[in-house]
Amino acid sequence: MHTEHLQNVRAVWVAAGWLVSVAVASLVLVVLTSVGLTGQDPGTDSLWAVIAVAVGFWLGGFFTGFRAIEAPILHGIAIGLASLPAWFLLNLLIDQVLGLAPWSALSPPATAALLLVQLMAAVAGAWVGHRVALRGGVELSE
Repeated sequence: MHTEHLQNVRAVWVAAGWLVSVAVASLVLVVLTSVGLTGQDPGTDSLWAVIAVAVGFWLGGFFTGFRAIEAPILHGIAIGLASLPAWFLLNLLIDQVLGLAPWSALSPPATAALLLVQLMAAVAGAWVGHRVALRGGVELSE
């Protein structure tokens, strides 16, 4: 039975997966900072940040794919795309409500690349979580 239909995507699981992704990515960055791997070189810091985002969104996708069972690929895509409204609301909050200068640390190509990393990691994690939930592993044999 093929379950990749939009009607099988649950917003609650997308939100939960995104929150898990952000929490894990933040935790990985805190651990990397406490170990001393970040803070010396901006180029290296960017690499560690991308790795932390990839790990976080893979685990968030895995969590959602394992729990939601249906439409793992669409859940993963929705988790990755959930960062867009979150960034919009955060920038709106910073600019309008708090009156601080808008955050513009990422260039448009870097933002697109980071969004692609989030999408790919969340989809891969959701697919693996789905496979583990249904069959106990990621093997392709039935």
